Amino acid sequence: MIFLSFFFIFCLIIIHLISRKMLFAKMIPRSPLLSIFGGISVAYVFVHLLPDLKAHQDNVEGIISNSFWTAVEHHLYIVAMLGLALFYGLEKLAKSKKTNKDEDKVYQIHMISFSLYNALIGYLLVSEEFDGVTGMFFYFLAMGVHFVSNDHSLRDMLQEQYDRRGRWLLSISIGMGGILGVLFEIPEWFISVLFAILAGGVIVNVLKEELPEERNSKFGAFLVGMVGYTIILLLL
Repeated sequence: MIFLSFFFIFCLIIIHLISRKMLFAKMIPRSPLLSIFGGISVAYVFVHLLPDLKAHQDNVEGIISNSFWTAVEHHLYIVAMLGLALFYGLEKLAKSKKTNKDEDKVYQIHMISFSLYNALIGYLLVSEEFDGVTGMFFYFLAMGVHFVSNDHSLRDMLQEQYDRRGRWLLSISIGMGGILGVLFEIPEWFISVLFAILAGGVIVNVLKEELPEERNSKFGAFLVGMVGYTIILLLL
């Protein structure tokens, strides 16, 4: 499975590097395909990630012995909410500095947040216990289409800085996350925490792309992606 994990990591890296060549991502108004991708990511979160989060929650409850934490319910759902707040806060911080004078700060904030995000995705590709090859493939597929949308957003905001340096940094981050997953074996409860943070991050990044009016998103296309991918996940 390690070989397969790194094959998918390699494919995610390629997506980052060639996304600027994808003509549909440059279409004005916004291509319906990007909204389909957003729907796929949302379906994966609600049909796969969140149910998996319940399994992780059960594992964490079996490990926690501290009297304070045992009195707190839904630990990982709280962590997922905090993960959402973290990535949303970083996005708002970057936008608050979007002036000519602060362009470098905007770039740095986005690169730090998305490098951590990508490293987490790469790490979980190696460390997470998927339901066989099929489970790993659908994780890769959901994250791959999610990356295309993220790339489109970052390129639109950071322009040539992203193509010149940013996409390479984010590509390296995925690989580094995978390597860390091989080199370091961390406790299962910590993997559960990382999984919850990822769930929150995916939710906020998808909604950030689909909800703002200026994105000119296509609700019909979003619905097609969400319903279609949901059906596929349920059938499998």
